[in-house]
Amino acid sequence: MVGPVVRARGVRYAVGGRVLLDGAGLDVPAGGSVAVSGPSGSGKSTLLMCLLGLVRPDAGEIAVAGADVTRMSRRALAEHRRRTMGMVFQFGELLPELTPVENAALPALLGGTGRRAAYAAARELLVRLGVPVEGTATGLLSGGERQRVAVARALAAGPAVVLADEPTGALDAEAREAVADLLFALPAEHGCALVVATHDPAVAARADERLVLRGGRLSAEAAA
Repeated sequence: MVGPVVRARGVRYAVGGRVLLDGAGLDVPAGGSVAVSGPSGSGKSTLLMCLLGLVRPDAGEIAVAGADVTRMSRRALAEHRRRTMGMVFQFGELLPELTPVENAALPALLGGTGRRAAYAAARELLVRLGVPVEGTATGLLSGGERQRVAVARALAAGPAVVLADEPTGALDAEAREAVADLLFALPAEHGCALVVATHDPAVAARADERLVLRGGRLSAEAAA
């Protein structure tokens, strides 16, 4: 693919009379990582939702893996998202009634991968990430283990882009470091682009590029 895997230009989004994004833009290459910092409510999560195509901006262009997600039909966008994007949420957003393997295999199963292949790939990912796969319910995993399952789920379909929304915000210091280590190793190991939204300067400092969201715009200035 020529050019950045994620490219946003002039993204604007307002809700309830409040402008959250006002001409925001960024580029993320394959194998590269970008951290977006800023206080709670500054629009970091909204930016990620725009990149995912779950929120349509009022103006601007967003291309992910070669497709303009602001112009695709809902059906085409859902398929493109399933094939090219993986998402890690702050609290994992896992299904406690499923096993870790079932949670991690879910995107591949939804994408049409056979059950045996999807489960084998999910199990391999979880073992590599140090998550117990036998005899432990998802609801009994530690916070750090649940986030590792969430990362495995995000990687299950071999995405070109991984987006992470405050992935360490609910973790203790030890788990935070372990999950951050894992996330920022992904671009080199899997050749994907990584965008992490975080309020934690120590986590943001790990990225290849650090951006700050202020007044709806992204800048390369260091956070205060």
